[in-house]
Amino acid sequence: MLAAVALVSGSAIAYEILLMRLLSIVQWHHFAYMIISLALLGYGVSGTFIALFKSRLQRALHGSFAASAALFAISAVVCFVLAQRIPFNGLELVWNPYQLVYLSALYLLFLVPFLFAATCVGLALTTFAWAAGRVYLFDLLGAGCGAMAIVAVLFVVAPQGGLKFVAAVAMVAASLACVGAESARVRFAGSLTGTAVLLLLVIPMDWLVLRLSPYKGLSQALAAVDARPLGEYSNPLGLLTVVDNPTIPFRYAPGLSFNAPRGPPRQLAVFTDGDAVSAITHIDGSLDSLTYLDYTPGALPYHLLDAPRVLVLGAGGGHEVLLARHLGASWIDAVELNPLMVRLLIDDLGAFAGNLFTTHNVAVHVSEARAFVADSRARFDLIKLALLDSAAASGAGVHALSESYLYTVEAFASYLQHLSPGGILAITRWLKLPPRDSLKLMATAIEALRRAGVADPSRHLAMVRSWNTVTLLVRNGGFSSADIERLREFCRARSFDAVYYHGMPASEANRFNLLSEPYFHMGATRLLTDAAAFTAQYKFHLTPATDDQPYFYHFFKWRTLPELYALRAQGGAGLIEWGYLLLIATLLQAGVAGGVLILLPLWLQGRSRSGSGGLRTGSYFFVLGLAFLFIEIAFIQKLILFLGNPVYAVAVVLSGFLVFAGLGSGFSTRFDKLEGTRRADPIHVVTAIIAVIATGYVLLLLDLLPLAIGLAEPLKVLLALLVIAPLAFCMGMPFPIGLHRVSVRRPDFLPWAWGLNGFASVLSAALATLLAIQFGFTALVLCGSALYLGAAWLLPAPAR
Repeated sequence: MLAAVALVSGSAIAYEILLMRLLSIVQWHHFAYMIISLALLGYGVSGTFIALFKSRLQRALHGSFAASAALFAISAVVCFVLAQRIPFNGLELVWNPYQLVYLSALYLLFLVPFLFAATCVGLALTTFAWAAGRVYLFDLLGAGCGAMAIVAVLFVVAPQGGLKFVAAVAMVAASLACVGAESARVRFAGSLTGTAVLLLLVIPMDWLVLRLSPYKGLSQALAAVDARPLGEYSNPLGLLTVVDNPTIPFRYAPGLSFNAPRGPPRQLAVFTDGDAVSAITHIDGSLDSLTYLDYTPGALPYHLLDAPRVLVLGAGGGHEVLLARHLGASWIDAVELNPLMVRLLIDDLGAFAGNLFTTHNVAVHVSEARAFVADSRARFDLIKLALLDSAAASGAGVHALSESYLYTVEAFASYLQHLSPGGILAITRWLKLPPRDSLKLMATAIEALRRAGVADPSRHLAMVRSWNTVTLLVRNGGFSSADIERLREFCRARSFDAVYYHGMPASEANRFNLLSEPYFHMGATRLLTDAAAFTAQYKFHLTPATDDQPYFYHFFKWRTLPELYALRAQGGAGLIEWGYLLLIATLLQAGVAGGVLILLPLWLQGRSRSGSGGLRTGSYFFVLGLAFLFIEIAFIQKLILFLGNPVYAVAVVLSGFLVFAGLGSGFSTRFDKLEGTRRADPIHVVTAIIAVIATGYVLLLLDLLPLAIGLAEPLKVLLALLVIAPLAFCMGMPFPIGLHRVSVRRPDFLPWAWGLNGFASVLSAALATLLAIQFGFTALVLCGSALYLGAAWLLPAPAR
């Protein structure tokens, strides 16, 4: 039974991670986040279900467990297939009320699998309450292994193929649960589930084909005449789809001047998760076919530098690498996170791209950008941050909840430290009106320069805009009068508008791509002269992002919402960062649903038969759920930069927390014999240790980890696990200690304890993100530590 618990927990968390990937592909990242947060309410509802039918379920324990595990396996696949038939489109929520109905249907569909999985674990915990520590140990060990296993599986199969893996593991758990059953019928059913595993593995992939939102870039590209996909490549970092269209060719050249003598040659589009697009350009050896590159804003730095050594962060399909080669770079280091993209440019489409990534002056590095820069001892004449997200997604605000460590003050400081004397940092973003990204970039650069001791940042900055992009330049040492003249000539020849350079007159700001007012120039000037007042008055959030609050795409201000909502029929809806509002909606919906399905039954039961103290005991388990997730989520983010790869960071930190917490749960059984003695209450000791370790880590140790960023990957993973181990070990104890104490005094309350803890997990994900956006991850850890200390005073003392 313990092995079955471990397998169910592992398959459940694997399903959660897998759904995040699947829904991020077919919808967008924050809609996936919202749907799964509500679906996880199934963990809380399972407590209500077990409480209502406890005696009946426990009488047929093995059969009940096996049936729940088998139903989880089946519903995990079926519910996803059905969900794709629901015509939900999150971008229509603001004007189409039917989308709320579709969204509710998605909640109910995805709640079902988690309800069945949580029923298995909750049933084991309530039945074997005397061994809650051991049950919780296997629960967390299984979950930790499941988190790591699904990441490994996604390197081998497509995301939809991972559904088979999840279902098969759950079916094996159902078989194991039947082994110890007294009933022959149950044992026979267990043998049938073994056959079901084989059937699940041979489900045709056509049944699980992904149906993307019609508003994603890939959907629109494939809707064009003669568009055809050339290949699909998948790993945990993304689903890459290569598309060709000989009739309506792709034209990827961000900000291309209307004065360009010709457009790009043939290109293949590469979509990541159905939206973020990059292009692979056909190179046939003819220089004439590449003249368009000199008419893009990204060419400006090459007119200010002579044969520079270039670092490209985010190589993608090779646009920036091609630009650097064409305009005379002496050496190019290209950094790309996804090895599949590199493989495309070297192997599958290497000949098409003119072997761009294997030429004599190009070195390609598979790494996370910040980690590569921090680990590099080289100095570069030009550092370029590639433009890899889509203009549509950027304009729709779908990245509002996305963390990005590329655009923080600390990131800019690191880039500037790696510039040679006179070197340039160049960043291009899509143009937005009213200005948001561009002004936030400017504010971030100003803050980074001031932290570096630059007294007058205005001499180090320049900005230009095309009809749809804005490019910021930051120079190590400042721009000379000759640089400024070359910049002005570059803009005149290509009909680009200068936004800012030192000493620029306002009359030069709005000449070619006309706006009603020179908004970009006005904003850039105010940021240099009166930043505090300007950012406070501005209608969008322009405070620079930091590593502690890495939400560069967060522009939302509550006071602007009524004005934008009133203008929704005139285009104002497109200015609202809907990701942030959907996060608020998720939190409110989870609170209402949890109140109806969990808190209300608990209150009614407390009135009828459970006696006093139910609210206090329930609050203990609820607070534990919040505190655990707050600290876990913060540490995942804190260790992403150190480990250098977001996938590894999530897998290592999540698995590490769960496994070591499971070991701590198993160790907590040693406290059982201390219950009722006159020694210090174990719960007060454990929570105090958690608070001290977590606070010490976040204030001291985590700032020292970057010093070891140059270590080999296995050593960094080992060091991260050593950091996590003592904290997670202690964090695994409070829950089983509380369960044991409740099992002695109020065994009827055990299902509610399980349900309330699950309900808190639902709220904590959305609440943690809100707190991190507003106050940062350090504040989130401190809040989690305070919650642990508070929880200790909520749990009733053991009977003497």
